[in-house]
This record gives sequence, C-alpha cells and structure tokens, in this order.
Amino acid sequence: MSASQTSDVPTLLVKIFGKDRPGITAGLFDTLAAYSVDVVDIEQVVTRGRIVLCALVTKPAGGAEGELRATVHSWAESLKMQAEILSGTGDNRPRGSGRSHVTMLGHPLTAESTAAIASRITATGGNIDRIFRLAKYPVTAVEFAVSGCETEPLRTALAIAASHIGVDVAVVSAGLHRRAQRLVVMDVDSTLIQDEVIELFAAHAGCEAEVAEVTERAMRGELDFEQSLHARVKLLAGLDASVVDKVRSEVRLTPGARTLIRTLKQLGYQVGVVSGGFTQVTDDLQERLGLDFASANTLEIVDGKLTGRVTGDIVDRAGKARLLRRFAAEAGVPLAQTVAIGDGANDLDMLNAAGLGVAFNAKPVVREAAHTAVNVPFLDAVLYLLGITREEVEAAGLT
Repeated sequence: MSASQTSDVPTLLVKIFGKDRPGITAGLFDTLAAYSVDVVDIEQVVTRGRIVLCALVTKPAGGAEGELRATVHSWAESLKMQAEILSGTGDNRPRGSGRSHVTMLGHPLTAESTAAIASRITATGGNIDRIFRLAKYPVTAVEFAVSGCETEPLRTALAIAASHIGVDVAVVSAGLHRRAQRLVVMDVDSTLIQDEVIELFAAHAGCEAEVAEVTERAMRGELDFEQSLHARVKLLAGLDASVVDKVRSEVRLTPGARTLIRTLKQLGYQVGVVSGGFTQVTDDLQERLGLDFASANTLEIVDGKLTGRVTGDIVDRAGKARLLRRFAAEAGVPLAQTVAIGDGANDLDMLNAAGLGVAFNAKPVVREAAHTAVNVPFLDAVLYLLGITREEVEAAGLT
C-alpha cells in the first residue's frame, strides 16, 4: 500500500522488547501471518543485547483483533519477552520538508552534550526522526535524521551550540547526492600528516625556531602567506638536496590517515591534497598513498643545493580554493559534492568553497568559519560525517 492508501486504514502498532536471540523477527511475523495482516512499517534496534521490535500492521478482518492480541502476548510470554499493542489509524505522519543528517562525535559522547544538541535541533524547528550509532571507538559517533528545517540554518545553530559545549557536530543535507561518488581534498601539514614540512627542513638547517614562529603567525592569519613562505624558504638556502629524502622519511601520517584514504578509494571517491608545503614531499605522499591529485609549492634546487627560493605559482589560500575547483572539474564532480579538510587560515577559502568544509584540529579562526569541526586526533573520523560506519570500515578490512 502507498502512504495515501494507508492514511485512513485502521492499524496496530505491535511492539516487542526483551532479550535478543535468533528467530524473534521471524517468530513475530509467523504469528501475525495467521491473521492475514499487511505490513505497513517495521523498525528494529538491538542495544546491549536487548531488542526492541516494532511492526505496524493493518487490523485483521472479521473482528479478530482480540484474538491477535492474545496470541501475540502469549507468544511473547513464551520467550520471556514483553509485548505492547496499540490501536490507531494509518502510518507515521509525513516528514517535514528540509531534511538533514546531523552527526555528533564525542570522545567521550556525554549525555549533557547529546541533550544540548537535541534541544537545539528542536529549538530550530527540527524533528529527530531516527538516531543510530556510526562508531563506538576510538570515538563515539551517532547520526540524527532530522526533518522540518532547512540545512543551512540548522548547521549554523548547531555550530554555535557545539562550540559552547565542546562537541563535534556536522550537518549535511539528505538526499541521493550523499551517496554519490565524490571528491575529498585535504591539506597536508598538520592534517594529512602530523608535521609542518618546512619545519622538518628547518631542523636540518638549524633554524627551526625562527621558521616555526613565522609558520604559527601565518596559520593564525596574522601574516600574508606568500610573504611568510618566501621568508621561511630563504632560511633554507644552501641545504644539500639529499635532505629531501631525510625529510620524507621523517614525515608522520596522522592517525587514521591511511584508513580514511583506503576507505574513500574503495567507495569510489577520488582523493587529493593541496599544500602550502612542497612537491618534494607531496609527490612522495601521492605515490605512497595512491592519491588522485596533488599540488604544492616547489623548492628550487640548483647544483644539488636548495637556493632558498620556490619556483612556479604559489599555492596559497586562494590557490587552494582554485585547485579544489580544478580537481573537481577534472574528476567530473560538482563542487557541491566535494569535501575539503584543513587546519589553517590558508585553508579557509577551500573549506568554504567545498560542499562540506571540515576544520580538523584547527585554529579557532578556522573552526568558527568552517562548516564543521573535528577535534579528535583521528583523521578517519571524517568518514562518520559521510555516513560511513566503523563496522563497514572494519568489515572491508581497511583499518
């Protein structure tokens, strides 16, 4: 039956709850089958070994409702379970317009933060239609299916709430596009990897402290990126080119980086990196990780020595956004179906241009401006924002 066909039909909501075991669902519907009822809706959840099974069915013909009730209660009691049967009319009321997926990440996820986000959804005019868990470790991730309010105002309201209570919340619009093959582009330094590459080079040049200070000011948005890049690279003049291999060996991937990329690739996503760092490192990462796209600045090397200059176009804040658009065009992916991940002020244009911009363990100015923030130290937590569960990742052997 269609929703319109069941709107005025007398129905019974049959709820079974108790200790889970094999055969409960089959047993309930075997019992109901004797009364020739039609199934309108089914919902089942198992939490810590306890099952709640709900079946919405049409009322039996010929005045057999009383007998059906008695039979279902008797069957449930034989399994030491409880049954509740409620009479009514039709199906659930239609979901409101404006549908979104709201993902919460906690390490741990507290009752207080859950209450705050649920309350803010309600205050924004949204209704929580369904909740399920995406992951239980190393972070707890749950997803709310919300209807009744548009995605953008809901995202804004929840971003404010999340910043106040210290929980990570992502809001994306529902629809088929969420399952479409998409493009993920991420920053490299302090995002894909734990390091700032220029600081690794600086350590070999003996000027690490000076470079780190300039880098930090640039990431906070206090300095023009191009000027700071030239100032820092100038300090590397004279380094032997053999230092490139040493730096490559020192680079540490962020926890969860391999899992994120492997999972995305298996699901048909294309993955790229853009970096204010250097192609001498990103080219190696592209080969090692099987990335589809990579772009960065290039250190000039003459006669086996770093000259203290970079060659070609500078990959800065605006450049990262341009590269995101270029990668999307080459991948044949609409910009609205792209995801960008970064941590610094020079990532902001890219994060705002993407369909979903994720601030990963980012500076405050970036967290406040991005669509959503992830503040746990595991890069694969981004998968949960895309509706991918930990169980799916583990089942595919990708961890």
